[in-house]
Amino acid sequence: MIPMAFCLCRHSPLNAPEGWYRKQNSMARISFVRVKYLFLTWLTVLVGSWVLYVQYSAYTELCRGHQCKNAICDKYKRGIIDGSACSSLCDKDTFYMSRCLSTLPNNQVYTGSWGDHEGIIRCHLGKVAHYEIGEEPQPHREVPIFDTPTKGTSVEKFREMVFNHIKSKLGDQPNLSALVNVILSVADGNKDGKVSLPEARSMWALLQIDEVLLGLLLQERGHTPRLLGYCGDLYMTERVPHKPLYGFSVPWPLVSWVPGGLQRTMDQWFTPSWPRKAKISMGLLELVEDVFHGTYGSFLICDLAAVRFGYTDGHELRLTDARAVVPESQFRRGMRARRCETDADCVYGADCRTSCDGVVKRCREEPVRPNLAKACSTLKDYLLHGAPSTLREELERQLYACMALKGDAGQLNMEHSLLLNNLKALLWRQISHTKDS
Repeated sequence: MIPMAFCLCRHSPLNAPEGWYRKQNSMARISFVRVKYLFLTWLTVLVGSWVLYVQYSAYTELCRGHQCKNAICDKYKRGIIDGSACSSLCDKDTFYMSRCLSTLPNNQVYTGSWGDHEGIIRCHLGKVAHYEIGEEPQPHREVPIFDTPTKGTSVEKFREMVFNHIKSKLGDQPNLSALVNVILSVADGNKDGKVSLPEARSMWALLQIDEVLLGLLLQERGHTPRLLGYCGDLYMTERVPHKPLYGFSVPWPLVSWVPGGLQRTMDQWFTPSWPRKAKISMGLLELVEDVFHGTYGSFLICDLAAVRFGYTDGHELRLTDARAVVPESQFRRGMRARRCETDADCVYGADCRTSCDGVVKRCREEPVRPNLAKACSTLKDYLLHGAPSTLREELERQLYACMALKGDAGQLNMEHSLLLNNLKALLWRQISHTKDS
């Protein structure tokens, strides 16, 4: 007699209906989906926490406005420094820092307000010690930048110090005394007709920042944002409401993914009407004209990218980063001292170039392209897009002639002036009868 086989398995009986198997498979799929979503949720939380940690770390590393304020106000309350914004910053709390724009820990940049003024606040910190979140920072070692001039220095001696400092930056120019008077007027923060020792220390610290010195040079003609106030080496300049020049910046994570042609097209989506673009462009041409054999010598603009410029609500151009400007005498000295193997070794800033003398292995001092040629390269796409049909052909011809201008060309001064005046006249004829003029 053959023994009967029995199945002791509860989950898969031999005589189970087909629906039972479908139910078990469905439950298995649901369990798998649940595990998958649980894993994805966990992964999302993990990645999100890491991103928040990195962002917070970057923010705490870059945004140290409170340290700037504390250090400045400590010096002010001890009578070491003074300035037009000190009382508002440290006593009245009417000088506010708002959104952090810093990209370097030792160069603090914030949007801010001071009474009715909206502006950009900058403050320079010394070397910043690195520390982990949750740890106490080490005591900050301050660089003694507020020890000049010393006690007992007369106003005339301070005037001489300022004169010699500017002369070392700009060379021996005939109008330096007038510039010194402008600087001493700004140094008189409380407008009592004299410069105190704390005010002089603040101004001396500011003059060590090339951006401030060059801004004071150029703001006379309205090319740079005005200096609104200062305390020590913390200072505020007026806000430029529209920047960059092309009106739109692709966020940096997307820059490498956006083709150049598409980016140029996107740039044009955010520009004002063509007559207003013409007015803004004339501002750039006037800037080039004023720094070419200007009141305080000649200057080179070593980065004429559109991102360096903005414009006001009245469509007046502003150079938003004066660090792009360098005195030509300083540029020539630097190039003469620079060793080179190829022309690529003879670059200052973004695009101030000379050529390499292969015999002596030194850079030549003559710039390859003048400011005007680089300005026209910046303006070409900006102006030609949307230009009136009656003007476009002549405008294009003049822009290309301008872009071909060489720094070592004979009769540079005459050629430079001719091209500049022709281009300005062409634009002015188009907008002189409009409200944008």
